[in-house]
Amino acid sequence: MGQHTARPRLACEITSDGVIAARASDKMSRVEVFTNRRLGPGAIAPGLNNPNVLDGKSLRTAVSGALAAVSGKARDVIVIVPDVTIRVLLLDFESLPDKRDEAEPIIRFRLKKSLPFDVDQAVLSYDITRSKGAVRVVAAVSPRSIIEEYETAFREVGYSPGAVLPSSLAALGLLEGECPTLMLKVDPTNITITAVEHQELRLIRTLDNPHGADVSAAELAEAVLPSIVFFEDTFGAKIEKIYIGGIAPLQELAPLLHQHTGALVQELSPELSPEQNLSGESIRASAMAGIVGALLG
Repeated sequence: MGQHTARPRLACEITSDGVIAARASDKMSRVEVFTNRRLGPGAIAPGLNNPNVLDGKSLRTAVSGALAAVSGKARDVIVIVPDVTIRVLLLDFESLPDKRDEAEPIIRFRLKKSLPFDVDQAVLSYDITRSKGAVRVVAAVSPRSIIEEYETAFREVGYSPGAVLPSSLAALGLLEGECPTLMLKVDPTNITITAVEHQELRLIRTLDNPHGADVSAAELAEAVLPSIVFFEDTFGAKIEKIYIGGIAPLQELAPLLHQHTGALVQELSPELSPEQNLSGESIRASAMAGIVGALLG
């Protein structure tokens, strides 16, 4: 959630069961190579209220192995973490000071009403949009101890973590985002629903996924439809495109969502070739959405 001035060419995403790393080209907007490493069961337990890294050695080994395969001489890396480890909130203000050191305490005060941890000590990153007399803030916030757990794993194997992003925000870099667009990312513990329009974030919700890896299309449709209704009622626009990523059963879910919305439904999957994959095993294209969005978006 901190940031270097130049975007790093390396990105590494940590999921509940593994690590994916990739390197972007110096001169072209493309991913050169990517790979993955598996984590042992229970190595991390993503969340906001308890330690996340339960097996530091396993995580360090996976991070080091994946990055060593793709990094070359680069050491600065974008770190992508599970959505549930960083809360992203949309806040509306009548006004905010222009100076960041004056605006930040006001934003932190507002966040205290919504979050179950000490906001004053938390890591906060935010973006302010001013339009037609209104001020909207996209705030990403997480307990400092949680962010430091992940950053430490990188520093201890010789890398410098720059930005730390939740997976869904990173994947937004893949979307054109002008027309009303919804993105659904599903993992074994959470369902994240994001909506954008005119290249602005309009909605983001992370829900529990009580059904785990066996979540059905009907269960996902039931989870996502209230957000679609909320978006259309609030912004007076119909969702035109829906992108689905993660473990969602695309073939069953796409017709259901199209039937309810009329939207074009497709997989959230960057274009990659087998030659770029150094891992020796297949990696789902949708699993690369956060990495590619962070590097190229």
